[in-house]
Amino acid sequence: MAQYTDFYQKIERIFNQNKGALIMGILNVTPDSFFDGGKYTQEHQWLSRVDQMVAVGADIIDIGAYSSRPGAEDISEKVESERLIKVIRTVRNAHPNLLISADTFRSNIAKQAIAAGANIINDISGGTIDSKMFLTVAELNVPYILMHIKGRPHNMQENPQYDDVVEDIYSYFENKIKQLNELGVKQVILDPGFGFGKTLEHNYKLLENIDRFKEFGLPVLVGVSRKSMITKLLNINTNESINGTSALNVIALQNGASILRVHDVKEAKEVVVITEYLKGFRSSNNKAK
Repeated sequence: MAQYTDFYQKIERIFNQNKGALIMGILNVTPDSFFDGGKYTQEHQWLSRVDQMVAVGADIIDIGAYSSRPGAEDISEKVESERLIKVIRTVRNAHPNLLISADTFRSNIAKQAIAAGANIINDISGGTIDSKMFLTVAELNVPYILMHIKGRPHNMQENPQYDDVVEDIYSYFENKIKQLNELGVKQVILDPGFGFGKTLEHNYKLLENIDRFKEFGLPVLVGVSRKSMITKLLNINTNESINGTSALNVIALQNGASILRVHDVKEAKEVVVITEYLKGFRSSNNKAK
């Protein structure tokens, strides 16, 4: 476990929720992701992108090689590995002290990713696609991002239904956290999974009720960057969605988000700085009273 030693302090900051929100910059090395597919498939492209995100304030870089947009092509484990592992390795070599998250739902890929230099596993399936994922994360002894999804990426948006989306996902987290804790996994980050088997109304109800998930005492990650919950509501295209993304990120932070997963790091960092300043200002005023 010596390879994780240099990152204990940084990872501890994720779970110390009194030290301000963190920015997770997205690096998709896929040809078909919904916003930036095909932009970062060459080494000079992905390294330049990471340099740029780190320079403007990214705390974590989340690297994914499997597109999870609705209708995306299902790729083999071999193809995912070929895309992902070399990127993690080169990013780690270029940034020895950077926190790297590997976006994968496959336990074998998770093992390879950690061996290549990743520090965190980000599983969009919450262990529902690969039954070995929870045990693998326990063996690796790394933080785990537990996301909620209804269905699979190829069918998740086919009429998703809930009795109560907030309470249903709360129960889902409660059950999954118990399973992980029993295996010894304590460093869990919760992701409600905006857009993953949710209607427009579901997404906005979740955004308004993020504080419900804070009751677990764990960090909550919000990933709404340039998603259809913005473009559909505003009747705009993805390239026009940065303003809407910033608006939702403000709401997310005000409602208790600990981590923002974003394509646009500079804008998200500005949102965090302003929101944290306002929080401090309010705290000072309350103490004065």
